Amino acid sequence: MPEPDHQYLARLVTRFKQQDTDAFAELYTLTYNKVYNYARHYLKDDYLAQDAMQEVYVSAFRNIGKLSDPTLFIAWLNRISFHVCYDLRQKQLGFQEFSDPELLEMVRDEHPGSDPEALAVRASEIEQLRRALEELPFQERAALSMRYYNDMKLEEIAGAMELSRSTIKRYIASAREHLARKLKG
Repeated sequence: MPEPDHQYLARLVTRFKQQDTDAFAELYTLTYNKVYNYARHYLKDDYLAQDAMQEVYVSAFRNIGKLSDPTLFIAWLNRISFHVCYDLRQKQLGFQEFSDPELLEMVRDEHPGSDPEALAVRASEIEQLRRALEELPFQERAALSMRYYNDMKLEEIAGAMELSRSTIKRYIASAREHLARKLKG
């Protein structure tokens, strides 16, 4: 589904602020697929994704009056989605954000061979990577997770974290440098 027109969404936001509840229903219709797909990808659970969607849209409904620039509705909704999913993920994992084996599979080398010794070494390397990821500063870890784990574009990450695109690039580069240093030894 193509990205909705930001100007059209801005008009819907304005209409909703003027008490037109049909406008919010249309905002939901135009954006729910993107929010659901993001939540499902981030949370890896259909039911949690549905819970997240409900929280996202309840929050959007309650707080849309605080949105000063209606053309930024998508970025604002992305930010709400990130925070809701992050909170749900933290509860789901018990605050062990990077212990998901699927993330580790995405990052590790796919040629360890079938030698048991090599597999044991590989398991040790994966554990080192997991620990190194957990030691990253929160902002770096979040930016890296959204970029590589959630496959988000820099602009989407910047919107979700309320930071500039250059700051996000700097966080990702810094996180990669930290990981490279920690994993060299």
